[in-house]
Amino acid sequence: MRKGEDEELKAAQMKKYSKQIQVEINNIKIPEINNHEVLIKVKAAGVNPLDILILNGSIRMIADYDFPLTLGNELSGVIEAVGKDVVKFKVGDPVYTRLPINKIGAFAEYVAVHEDAISVMPKNLSFIEAAAVPLTALTAYQALHDVLHVQPDKKLFIPGGTGGFGTMAIPIAKSMGLYVITSGSERGRSRTLSIGADQFINYKEENYFDLLSNIDYVIDTLGAKEIKTELAILKPQGKLVSLKALPNYRFAVENNFPIWKKLLFGLVGARLDRLAVKQNKEYHFLFVSANGRQLQKLTKLVEDEDIKPAIDSVYKFDDINMALNKVSTGHSEGKVIITL
Repeated sequence: MRKGEDEELKAAQMKKYSKQIQVEINNIKIPEINNHEVLIKVKAAGVNPLDILILNGSIRMIADYDFPLTLGNELSGVIEAVGKDVVKFKVGDPVYTRLPINKIGAFAEYVAVHEDAISVMPKNLSFIEAAAVPLTALTAYQALHDVLHVQPDKKLFIPGGTGGFGTMAIPIAKSMGLYVITSGSERGRSRTLSIGADQFINYKEENYFDLLSNIDYVIDTLGAKEIKTELAILKPQGKLVSLKALPNYRFAVENNFPIWKKLLFGLVGARLDRLAVKQNKEYHFLFVSANGRQLQKLTKLVEDEDIKPAIDSVYKFDDINMALNKVSTGHSEGKVIITL
């Protein structure tokens, strides 16, 4: 079935960059799909710190958007229509995706997306659970596989690994044969160890800097202020990838940015690059991209290991601003989800 051209859908949109966390629910036209796209009827969408960064303009240098912009980076749903050249998916398939950076818009009743960005949902997850997976799972996979090129039997440290990211990153890292150490608050200990972490550090009682050395890889989730300490626990030639700190020249090159952005990011990340080079270590920055092929691999892992994402809370679509505010406080234990 194809939607009529004049049919409308509800979408949560921002009109401009703003420090105020506020989106409007508007009626917009249902998107037309091209030959390689599918139309997804959205069932649930993950609300992420990334949405807050987009709202307040923090990542304009990486991705600058036109307004009005429908927010939302990841979703689960059912395929409602397929373009004529789509071969991997059919109407009725339950799917999930991290939307391409330049085509976000998960906070809407329908989304058009290229078939290369989606995967059939894991059979062991509900729509709500599945909506919590793509962004964090792809971030973890891309950090470990594409950036760090991890080798088995090496040591990985994930500071602050008790939240939504760690829930995905720990089992993925274990599946690659790594020894995984993480830190967090005490209430996250048993869950973190139960999903495969080898060592847990209660950051309120112990300082990881005093306990760890000769670490092969660090995935930074805390930001620029922590990088110096994280680099210090790495062995020579050790690698750190940050999801939170500053983009650098290498990041701009890897993303084929124009020369002016390469120079700018070179300046922005220079201090962290110098710090790493001085110690004979590597500093990387990652901004997660859509990748259906990788998501299909992760789907199999989620099914085989029966991985369940940590869900903090579920909001109705009309309460999207409450959900965004919940995420912005940083007090959620796991993912915040909206249902449509």
